[in-house]
Amino acid sequence: MSPTSGTSEEARGSGNVVWSGEWVAERLGVELTGDRELPGLLGLALRRNPKRAHLLVSNVLGKHVPQRPSVVWGSGRELGVRVRELLGDEAARRAVVLGYAETATGLGHSVADGLALATYLHSTRRPVEGVARAGGFEESHSHATSHLLLPEDPHLLAGDGPLVLVDDEFSTGNTVLNTIRALHELHAREHYVIVALVDMRSPGDQGRLEEFAREIRARVDLVVAARGAVRLPDGVLEKGQALVAAHEGGRLPTPRRERAELIRLDDLGWPRGLPDGGRHGFTPEHRERLEAALPDMAARLAPHLGGGRVLVLGNEELMYAPLRLATELEATGADVAYSTTTRSPVLAVDDPGYAIRSRLVFPAHDAPAGGPGDRFAYNVAGGGFDTVVVVLDSVGDTTELEGPGGLLEQVAGHASRVVVAVVPSYVPQERPSMPLPEPLRGPAFSSYAPDEVGWLLQDLSDVRLEAPTEEREEAIQGGGAHYAESLPVEYQPSAQYQELFHAALDASAGRIAHAVGVVTETVLAERSPRPVLVSLARAGTPVGVLMRRWALRRHGLELPHYAVSIVRGRGIDANALRWLAAHHDPADVVFVDGWTGKGAITRELAAAVADFQGFDPEIAVLADPGSCVRTYGTREDFLIPSACLNSTVSGLISRTVLRSDLVGPDDFHGAKFYSELAGSDVSGRFLDAVEERFAEVADAVDAQVKELQGIDRAPTWEGWAAVERISEEYGIHDVNLVKPGVGETTRVLLRRVPWKILAREDAGADLDHVRLLAEQRGVPVEVVGELPYTCVGLIHPQFTRGATGTDGKAVAAK
Repeated sequence: MSPTSGTSEEARGSGNVVWSGEWVAERLGVELTGDRELPGLLGLALRRNPKRAHLLVSNVLGKHVPQRPSVVWGSGRELGVRVRELLGDEAARRAVVLGYAETATGLGHSVADGLALATYLHSTRRPVEGVARAGGFEESHSHATSHLLLPEDPHLLAGDGPLVLVDDEFSTGNTVLNTIRALHELHAREHYVIVALVDMRSPGDQGRLEEFAREIRARVDLVVAARGAVRLPDGVLEKGQALVAAHEGGRLPTPRRERAELIRLDDLGWPRGLPDGGRHGFTPEHRERLEAALPDMAARLAPHLGGGRVLVLGNEELMYAPLRLATELEATGADVAYSTTTRSPVLAVDDPGYAIRSRLVFPAHDAPAGGPGDRFAYNVAGGGFDTVVVVLDSVGDTTELEGPGGLLEQVAGHASRVVVAVVPSYVPQERPSMPLPEPLRGPAFSSYAPDEVGWLLQDLSDVRLEAPTEEREEAIQGGGAHYAESLPVEYQPSAQYQELFHAALDASAGRIAHAVGVVTETVLAERSPRPVLVSLARAGTPVGVLMRRWALRRHGLELPHYAVSIVRGRGIDANALRWLAAHHDPADVVFVDGWTGKGAITRELAAAVADFQGFDPEIAVLADPGSCVRTYGTREDFLIPSACLNSTVSGLISRTVLRSDLVGPDDFHGAKFYSELAGSDVSGRFLDAVEERFAEVADAVDAQVKELQGIDRAPTWEGWAAVERISEEYGIHDVNLVKPGVGETTRVLLRRVPWKILAREDAGADLDHVRLLAEQRGVPVEVVGELPYTCVGLIHPQFTRGATGTDGKAVAAK
């Protein structure tokens, strides 16, 4: 058996090598069509997967199929050269290349080599202690963040140069487009380039790229080595699963009787401080250091190789360092092949017309990168290799590596010699942090008393940040700006609207007092006897002040209370958490918000706090109509009057701002203090009206808290499901444009461009202010029979639908 791929001509039958997709094609009726190079680039295999039975196996990626390292490196570099020609040297110098873990980490790095001037970063599944997450994204149909972005330079992804995204295969395009969408929302760019070895999109997916480029108002190019498609007959999934079941456990190459000689290279000579790959970024300067060191490292390896065929075997995400060592060995005349281990289970069938001829299974020895479980090395057994050089980083050099059934034992059964070379795992040096300022307090910042709340924010009161609502909406939906980069013009309520606010406050103060009491007593009983209240500015701040007042009046507790910024899509203010951890026990911190809508901020907080030790991400809210949390005052969707107004009911503080030219890496997020609106301020009136009702609701609160202790309060996320349904029913197709609940609907009418309001038939007086605002803005209110919320605000999707390219060439396929 020889798993190393042949040329495309051989693959087509003019030589002795059978196409490695023939076995699957004949049995499933699968047909590979497209460029003549495809059979040389791709084989086919099977896996147990309910959505796709077949697997495209690359012959030039260096993952599943051992290949000459010069072919693997050259395939990526050639694509990179084409990207550089597309961009030009000036743009290439400002570009960032992003590869996908684990399969395309080496390919992406090779593409960056072709550009020569660009910095490289790959996503990772390995969290690294002490390194803050700059972002993360999910693969299609995944509900957990599976790709982390951990650049050493916090500004790496904030530039305005082209972003080049590299994956081995461009099929549906979902993962790449979702990545661009997420990163574009954080830091919009004018140009994106998608790079793949093969473009295997179906006809139905062909037009999505153009449509996507128009949507985000950016240029999106596609650079690939070959194009094609896989034609699947009816019933292919069932046939594929039956084939997998029939051939699992089939005969595979047996281990040698003599165990291999095991050699550990004491010192590979890896340059001190040089990153082991692109997990934290790899600059052109790093590339120069590596190129200079490669000859010496190859010279240290060479005496241990002996004669015959050599396989350099990398380890999961660590693909590039082993690849470059292999190319240097190959340049000396050695007979070298290259591949890496993987976490992906694939069926092995020992047939020349099948891409995965053999499989070695061993326990994970790199637990931080996805936890325990099996890992695999394909086409190593039976490959005729005399020496296998196992290259891994020091984090993966664990007892599991050499333990019973471990990788070294498995490989030793199929080679005469196993050489272990360890590359030191690179951990970025902790960037010295500037001392953080003390919290801002009233009356210098906000109209709240200084002991009521400390704002972990920076004062941007002198900066012009407001923009007209329609202008902001167009920029936000078009991808040209993030909503946190500007502020809406502060709404100045009419006399009629102010009357509605006061009437609503008089009517609901008792209900709010009851909810404040319930959530505060629940926190004291279940979270901490002396909690540190940290409200999410700004909707959570009045609630945090009220909870503090309840604890003081009812229990004599003077609880610390702070307000911090959290931004959807960008996470919580890391410096604010750093300040809190330096001044309080993170275990005592309880995050507070006003209400839940669909739960987007709840999810955002959980993801953001995961990067910091000791903090509990669970939010305590006054109202939880979306069923997103377990600590709440009520799950009713009713009018909380603090949602009726903006700064004038929130201590005269704006919503928070996060913009790279205003907020540096050592700064708190920003906000403005509208001291000029003091004449309209009702912040104190709102707090006092609710506090006046504390005594009369105390007994009912005690009874309610006791009742809650005995029921299941686990979140059901029914609000999120409802929002997804409404988004599809009304043809919006974007859950971010659906704002459920009275509070969120009010915000839509005050800050965004509303399309229509959905209202439940029994909404009553809770929606009087919504009806008034809708009438003033000419927004229709549609009465809906079945609605889990009292109302839902729909943002006008016209900007997304009408977006056009900025330069007339939104997509240019290469």
